[in-house]
Amino acid sequence: MEENKSASRRPANFLIIGLAIWLIGAAAALAQPSERRIALVVGNASYPSPVNTAANDAGLVAQTLQAAGFDVVGARDLDADSLRHTFRDFLEKVSGAGPDTVAFVYVSGRALQYEGENFIVPIDARIASESDVSVQAVRLSDYIRPLSALQLKARIVVIDGARENPFGRSGRPLASGLAMVDAEPGTLIAFNAAPGTVAPERAGSYGAYAQALAEMIRQGGLSPNEIFDRVRQRVSEVTSGAFIPWNVSRLDTPFVFFQLADDAPTPAFTRRDVMVRRAKAIRDFDAEDAFHEALDRDTIEGYMEFVDAYPRHSLAKRGRVIIAARREAIIWRRTFVVDTADAYWSYLDRYSKGPHAWDARRRLRRLAVEQEVPPSNFVAIEYDVPPPPPEEIVYVERPVLYFSDPFFELAPPPPPRIIFLPPPPPDFIFLPPPPPVVEAYILPVPFFVPVARWCDPPRYIAPPPPNIVYNNIHNAVVVNQTIINAT
Repeated sequence: MEENKSASRRPANFLIIGLAIWLIGAAAALAQPSERRIALVVGNASYPSPVNTAANDAGLVAQTLQAAGFDVVGARDLDADSLRHTFRDFLEKVSGAGPDTVAFVYVSGRALQYEGENFIVPIDARIASESDVSVQAVRLSDYIRPLSALQLKARIVVIDGARENPFGRSGRPLASGLAMVDAEPGTLIAFNAAPGTVAPERAGSYGAYAQALAEMIRQGGLSPNEIFDRVRQRVSEVTSGAFIPWNVSRLDTPFVFFQLADDAPTPAFTRRDVMVRRAKAIRDFDAEDAFHEALDRDTIEGYMEFVDAYPRHSLAKRGRVIIAARREAIIWRRTFVVDTADAYWSYLDRYSKGPHAWDARRRLRRLAVEQEVPPSNFVAIEYDVPPPPPEEIVYVERPVLYFSDPFFELAPPPPPRIIFLPPPPPDFIFLPPPPPVVEAYILPVPFFVPVARWCDPPRYIAPPPPNIVYNNIHNAVVVNQTIINAT
């Protein structure tokens, strides 16, 4: 009888043991790192007209990404063939990494726009006139589109290249800055300066944009959208409003570069604070806070609300210039997307001497139609914003648009209050220049600034190939500075 009882219990025992083994396996699978992080960082500095901080900026961003667990491929001073080859290799690497991958691209140097498309300029480009752009430069969309087509967790593309360009001085002029773009799902695209505007050159070892980006990534616990909102505020602060970064995002997956430990200091303001603040009308803030709230939201509607609420304040003129640039960029983007003769005539009807007037005429020539607005027989398209008032046109007819242009006589914005932006950490107030680099293609490696001890890469990420920074993110001493792989 006992033997029969024992036999009857065996199937149940096996079931319990099997279930326990399955649970252990499932727990182990959940504990395994799954997210891969892959980055491409390029710093092009050695043009005939050099960009003095571009290589240092790329080195600073690369180092920060490595600390956050990214497998970084970095290079500097790439010619056209090397730049195209580098992008293709990066796409191939990311495509084989799996769907739980975050891809990050950062390019510093010179970039320009032509006929609604953005181009990265290699160091060997010789762009004497408009016809050289598509041959000598690298079209950004040729690589963003295939990147967007990959099944990935997130994609972040940062172009730190909106600068006054020395190219295309003969023939019909090129529009300044970069062209507004739309982001595909799961993608964030960021420019160092708002569409159609440029960042003036800055003295020092690092550019304001790269330094702010590295600072905000290291804050820990911030989403990419929150990071770029704070970058915009910091750059405006440290440059006295000389330029305003811009980004467009359709990221829908939670992502942080660093996680905050339980003992992290209480933040100056929380996400709930931001939500409560943004629920208020801009007119309900005092004038200076209203400007920073508009800057934080960075929408044309927000800037318009600020100007309507405080039309006589010293910052109102700055708001009008920002509105002028944003309105023109939106109208040109809509025109380029529609891509018909009526669309280009509609643009020229509003901006006959605007920054994209020659782009519109080039497109009309390709369509084999009249390059000037016909007196009749065209149907004006509907835009997403109202037409510019006459007094606004003067701002966008400048050869190069930057907000510190003495022509505008703009009052500098006041520093943002703590409710908008915490003060910079002491280590990021002044960053010493990196040691000189003697090897070709290798990025400069800045002196390492330790990440705060309460910030750690998330445990669910797959550790990158061995690198000193990732293993020593809280240490001031880095044993081996050679951490960037040359392409």
